[in-house]
Amino acid sequence: MAKKTTKVIEQIQNIAQGIYNTIKKIKQPELEMPIRALSNVEYNEKEGYFKILDKVKSRTLTASTIKTFAQTLRMMGLSKDLIQAEDIATKREAYYVSKNWGEARFKEQPESDTVMDDVEAMMRVNREQIGFIPEEKGGDVAGKLIVIDKDQDTGKELKIDCTKFGSGAYSVPSSVEELKFETKASFILAIETAGMFQRLVKHNYWKKANCILVSMGGVPTRACRRFIRKLADDKKLPVYVFTDGDPYGFGSIYRTLKVGSGNAAHINEFFCVPQAQFIGITPQDIEDYKLPSHPLKDVDIKKIKDLIKNDPFIKHHKPWQKALQQMAKMKVRAEQQALAKHGLNFVISDYLPKKLKDKKTWLP
Repeated sequence: MAKKTTKVIEQIQNIAQGIYNTIKKIKQPELEMPIRALSNVEYNEKEGYFKILDKVKSRTLTASTIKTFAQTLRMMGLSKDLIQAEDIATKREAYYVSKNWGEARFKEQPESDTVMDDVEAMMRVNREQIGFIPEEKGGDVAGKLIVIDKDQDTGKELKIDCTKFGSGAYSVPSSVEELKFETKASFILAIETAGMFQRLVKHNYWKKANCILVSMGGVPTRACRRFIRKLADDKKLPVYVFTDGDPYGFGSIYRTLKVGSGNAAHINEFFCVPQAQFIGITPQDIEDYKLPSHPLKDVDIKKIKDLIKNDPFIKHHKPWQKALQQMAKMKVRAEQQALAKHGLNFVISDYLPKKLKDKKTWLP
C-alpha cells in the first residue's frame, strides 16, 4: 500500500485509539477540527493562497452530540475500509452507505457532506486521500496538450492527445495526481462558461494562440483546480482566467481558483493556482467596449460589499477593490457573450489578442 494511504490509516487508528483510551478512563472523548471559514484564514501574497489559522472547534461526546460524534467515527471507519480495499465512494454513495448505520444514519446528504468535510479537515488531507471522490466533472480540456494516464487493465502508460477530440474535449478525471503531461503550449486559458469554451474550440483558438483551453463550468471543481495547478507547475505555464464581468465571476470563480476558499482552507495549498491572472470582463471593459449589460441585483450589491469588507484576497489588492467599487457605481454587470455585439468571433479576432498584449488591463 502506498506510503500516503498507510499514513492516513495510521492517523485514523490513532484518533480511534485515543477516543477508546479516554472512554476507558471514564472521561468524555473529544474530536478537534479547524474552523472552515474566511474568518479563520489569512492571505499572504508571497505564499499565494488562503492559509488556515489556528481557530478550532471541538466535538465532545455528550447526550446532545452523541449522534454527530458517532457519525464522525463511522465516516472515519468507512474511509479506512475504502483505503484498505483500494476502493472509492462518491459523496452520494457514502450517504447511502450510512443507511446501514442504524441510529447513526444520515437523514439528508448535506449532513453527510458536512461530516465528511470535518473528517477531511481534522486529518488535514484532501477527501480523495480518504477514499471519497466528488460527483462533479473536473472540467473540459482542448488544445496543445498530451495527457499521460494509465490503462486501468494493463497499468501501461496511455497518451491522450487533446487536439484529437474533434468538436469534443478531454474530460478531467476526479483524481489527477497520477497524470503527466507533454506540451509546447505557451499558456493555459481557463474559461468560465461552457458556451465560450465551445466557441474557442470550434474555431481552433488554441491553435492560433498556441495554448491549452480549460472549461471551468462556473466555480471550478477541486479536480479542475488541481489539474490546472499541476499542469501549470509541471510545465511552467502562465494561467489566464476569462470570466464574466460580475461579482460572482470575480469573487467566487476567479478568487477560488487563484487562492482557494475558506471552507477548504486546510488544502488550499494544493488546490489553488497562485500564478493565475485575470483577463476577463472588467468594469472598464464594459465601458470601453460599450458592452450590453444587466442591472446589478441586490445579491450582486451585497456580494460586492462583502468582498470589499471581508475577503482577505480582495482586501489585499487595491486594483480589485477599485474594480468592484467601479462596478457598484456603474450598477451593471456583463457576460462574456456580450462581446458578440461586435461580431460572434470578436472575442477571437480582437478581445483576447488585445487583452493578452496589454498587461495594464489585467487584474491581479
